[in-house]
Amino acid sequence: MDLQKIAKQAQTSRRYLFMLNFFLSRFVPFNKAHRFKVESIGDHHLWVKAPYRKSNFNHLKGIHACAQATIAEISSGLLLISLLNPKHYRLILQKLELEYLYQAKTDIIAKFEIEADWLEEQVIQPLSKNDSLFIDCPISLFDLKGNKVAQAKARWQIKNWKAVRTAVN
Repeated sequence: MDLQKIAKQAQTSRRYLFMLNFFLSRFVPFNKAHRFKVESIGDHHLWVKAPYRKSNFNHLKGIHACAQATIAEISSGLLLISLLNPKHYRLILQKLELEYLYQAKTDIIAKFEIEADWLEEQVIQPLSKNDSLFIDCPISLFDLKGNKVAQAKARWQIKNWKAVRTAVN
């Protein structure tokens, strides 16, 4: 599976968007029961929906804080992976912060959006001089009525695979 190709095609094709969501539910089994879904993807944005359903509820029948955190992580990480070559770079979530602002009582959408030159300035140029870097990605979460239910910040480490060293047990 070539994630970059599927993500690019999903920008304009419902069929490829379906394929992207199908693969995400299969390759990340945790997400399957929650039915998180990529709603929209482009060169500069990715939106992920958490449906208002029992598997995503908290004790107050709102969307659980962990479901909100997960779609924030997915929206930023998947856009970064789709823009960078995963054969050359490893992404690891280093930190995820959320500020909950409003109770989510409908489907919610996590929106990660970047400026056209952001990737070049914040990622590509620094990685040409360093093997790794940390970037902070702001993600906004909204309900279907347009209420901002949470603001997230995901800190990702992006590292050239050639510089990756792992401990062997």
